[in-house]
Amino acid sequence: MKAIVWDGEQAKVETDVEVRDLRAGEVRVKIEAAGLCHSDVSVLNGTIMFPPPVVLGHEGAGVVTQVAGDVTNVEVGDHVVLSTLGNCGQCAQCDRGKPTFCRQSLGKLSRPFTRGAGEDTKKVFQFANLGVFCEETVVKATQAVKVPDDLPLTAASLIGCGVLTGVGAVFNRAKVTHGESVVVIGVGGIGLNVIQGAALSDGLPIIAVDTNPTKESFAREFGATHFICPDGPDFDLVAAVEEIRPNGVDHVFECVGSTALIRTSTDLLDWGGNLVMLGVPKMGSEASFVVSTMYNDKTIMGCRYGSARPQYDIPLMVELYQAGRLKLDELVSATYPLEDFQLALDELHEGKLARGVLTLG
Repeated sequence: MKAIVWDGEQAKVETDVEVRDLRAGEVRVKIEAAGLCHSDVSVLNGTIMFPPPVVLGHEGAGVVTQVAGDVTNVEVGDHVVLSTLGNCGQCAQCDRGKPTFCRQSLGKLSRPFTRGAGEDTKKVFQFANLGVFCEETVVKATQAVKVPDDLPLTAASLIGCGVLTGVGAVFNRAKVTHGESVVVIGVGGIGLNVIQGAALSDGLPIIAVDTNPTKESFAREFGATHFICPDGPDFDLVAAVEEIRPNGVDHVFECVGSTALIRTSTDLLDWGGNLVMLGVPKMGSEASFVVSTMYNDKTIMGCRYGSARPQYDIPLMVELYQAGRLKLDELVSATYPLEDFQLALDELHEGKLARGVLTLG
């Protein structure tokens, strides 16, 4: 089958990829659509150190084609959104509704794919427990969440990462509520979902920040009330935000992964404010802050995967979409066949996309 494989030097479409047979607790899914996320790009540029060769892609939706005998949550023919977690569903953390804390959901680098034949067969890793830039993948049943058959899978694919991470960070981690002020730094796929999560939570004002002026229209469409476009390294972001909120804001979401912006974000906070870090700096990066500025009950929060509970939050996102309150179709700026992966990457880097989606159906 076809898949996009990163070999440590380049990512390209390979046609000799196979996926192994099912094991207990697993399902096979035919991928219909897969979103292109900055985390995939981070593998290519070395920000995320993931061993090659690996099938990329971690934001997908498709149709179940096979289930192991012990699987009961989905059936063959079900349409599913896939989660990256791969949590066990049985440990104390899963049982208390915190699957992102499950030790089985991180650091278990599975290799269900192979390339070649005979003595030349090589095992291939699966990025983020999924590897959805391919025609079929094998995942844990806990990663497959059934969705209505009439939900467009192109839009549905984005729920599995961008939407859960962004909206989930607002709902589950920061717990933004009525009238609380929000700054969102970085108006990419994650930032747009933070913005619409803040809008759904009645945040006000919602201040979007991005160095690309073309992102303003995206930001305002998804709920931003203000847009700040820094025009150079000497731009004073703190002063610009203080023109809108003189005492600072209740919540800052850093969606870029810049240690300098993390540092600046602490100065954007009002007393009692929260900084939520969503961007991913290069592994081993360190950020600093002035300790004395934090004593007014300011908080710096890490956030993995929107602190999501996929079996609860994915159906919630679907219901919000069906009610006309969550924007999914508007996130899809363009679709591409698998062979146009490089074009999708180029247009992502050029800032043309809210989200690009690879289609395989």
